[in-house]
Amino acid sequence: MFEKVNPSHPDKIADRIAGALVDAAYEKEENPRIAAEVLIGHESCHIIAETSVHFEHEFIESIVSRITGIDPSKDFIVIYDEYPQNVHLAENQIKKIRCGDNGIFKGQVVTAEQQCLSAFVRNLYEKYPYDGKFIYSINNKIVACQSNIDSKVLKAILRKSFLNSVVIVNPLGEWTGGINVDTGATNRKLGSDMGDAVTGGGLHGKDLSKADVSVNIYAHIRANQLGTPVEFSCAIGDEYVDGLPYSAIVEIAKDYIFNQCGGFEKFAEWGLI
Repeated sequence: MFEKVNPSHPDKIADRIAGALVDAAYEKEENPRIAAEVLIGHESCHIIAETSVHFEHEFIESIVSRITGIDPSKDFIVIYDEYPQNVHLAENQIKKIRCGDNGIFKGQVVTAEQQCLSAFVRNLYEKYPYDGKFIYSINNKIVACQSNIDSKVLKAILRKSFLNSVVIVNPLGEWTGGINVDTGATNRKLGSDMGDAVTGGGLHGKDLSKADVSVNIYAHIRANQLGTPVEFSCAIGDEYVDGLPYSAIVEIAKDYIFNQCGGFEKFAEWGLI
């Protein structure tokens, strides 16, 4: 079984806003410290950030407006609360890159089923860039909820791509989707982002010192290199993971984020799969 949502799903909109904040932090500092949580829906967006860099409220509004397509000056409220990182957590990173989280992480090999559904959803999104959610369920059944598309058209497309599957489309009928239909929150779609992988925390809205970002990415890469699941654990202050300096883990994740994905916001669009 596997679920895949597209970048216009309300939870992914929240992830993308959080990712855009992390991108902005890296533009201001070489190694920023930031963790941002986003809750959005029904004409409001609330962001709480622990950050080493300061953002003006107007800048935050511009990010929300760009990603949602909604003008915050027109009955859309953006609340931004900014705080410094806890002093003890901040001191952990002074002079040396050390693990910034406690966590257990299990990287899994991406299955053919997951690759197939993910590719389908990505391709469909290029033509229909609206809120959508797709599930590859037991007994070879596909449940598709896609807004702003005729259900008969979507069913025909799915049947052509998944010949031997039972296809169920928009069980509740035609719908418009988006953040005024549903609420979105950061890191609520980890099943879509990580498949069968296991994590102690969320992927999005955090800098690379956080194991939730770097070790999750490393575990995903390592599992698919080896063709077998891998498991790691770490604690705040650890300097080695899987026999590698934590700084090396961070560099691997940094390369993945910036060179393969195009930044944290782009990474948030689709996650690891």
